Amino acid sequence: MANKSLAKNADDLSILVTGGAGFIGSHTVVELLGRGYSVVIVDDLSNSSEKAVDRVRTIADLSADDPRLVFYQADINDRAALGAIFDAHDVDAVIHFAGFKAVGESVQKPLEYYANNIGGTLVLADVARSHGVKNLVFSSSATVYGEPEFIPITEDCPKHDATNPYGWTKSMLEQILTDLYVGDNEWNIVLLRYFNPIGAHESGLIGEDPKGIPNNLLPYVAQVAVGKLPAVGVFGDDYDTPDGTGVRDYIHVVDLARGHVAALDWMGGRVGDGKARGLGSIAGEPDADGTRRGVGIFNLGTGTGSSVLDVIHAFEAACGHEIPYKVKPRRAGDIATNYAACDKAREELGWVAEYDLARMCADGWRWQSNNPNGYKA
Repeated sequence: MANKSLAKNADDLSILVTGGAGFIGSHTVVELLGRGYSVVIVDDLSNSSEKAVDRVRTIADLSADDPRLVFYQADINDRAALGAIFDAHDVDAVIHFAGFKAVGESVQKPLEYYANNIGGTLVLADVARSHGVKNLVFSSSATVYGEPEFIPITEDCPKHDATNPYGWTKSMLEQILTDLYVGDNEWNIVLLRYFNPIGAHESGLIGEDPKGIPNNLLPYVAQVAVGKLPAVGVFGDDYDTPDGTGVRDYIHVVDLARGHVAALDWMGGRVGDGKARGLGSIAGEPDADGTRRGVGIFNLGTGTGSSVLDVIHAFEAACGHEIPYKVKPRRAGDIATNYAACDKAREELGWVAEYDLARMCADGWRWQSNNPNGYKA
């Protein structure tokens, strides 16, 4: 079945968003709706809340029965459920976020992570293909670079062994989706390699709501700031960095969400010339209508590194009080510095991250202080 064209106006396109009730997914849905797309969310709610979908409707000023946003509680591993959803909606493209994402848990439960993240993606791609939908934006990660050969990291940086099963699922799925295009050049795939998303929507209505004790620096800092946790653990203060703590590339989740909208524009030939040029991409010639075919690979970050202490101090400025922290030994596998080169996204997608660390922390604090227990009452 021939692929559907994305060379249309946004208000003529319907996007299926897996994991659309999650942190990055919910913010991306807001941006899609703001641009005029119709959205179908599929989320099993295993690590998210339907309240996020309700709040997305509030932000977008949509009633509960507005057909521009439809929500299904379903597992992407459920072929019959996915098939029924594709049957019911004229989907043009898929943005795929759904998957288990806790690094530590993946080490303890590798079978579950491989089965869910890889198996679910295979089912999703097969069902989409059978409905003539071969346009896919995949939520990948900078973890695919492993210990990078150079900083800042461009898309040309070789991929190295992942350090955990979660990272391996991202790396393997990049390969699987690339092979999908090699085998059928009607596929139109973008792999977005995220750095470290933080912050929240400026409304304070949606944000990150991790289950249990957070794995990442933020929202851990936010939960210390709001009094839920006693102190931030800083793993190592003797790295070769300006203040001795690890440096990472933090990106506002709204900037990251807008990167997905930019990817759809690029896939539909609405920005640039539609060609994928170098830096890890497989170039495909645009169709007569401008729709591109191929595999595009893009880093989404700010291109600026911030240290752990930079983040803590920026959050102190946002919340107005001191945040206690304790220096602990380095963690195995951590590297001193890791940040992106984002020139390719700027040149081809026309996308740049707009928000700085102060804004990320201000928005993150607004969400956390207004919702100290996340989406739970």
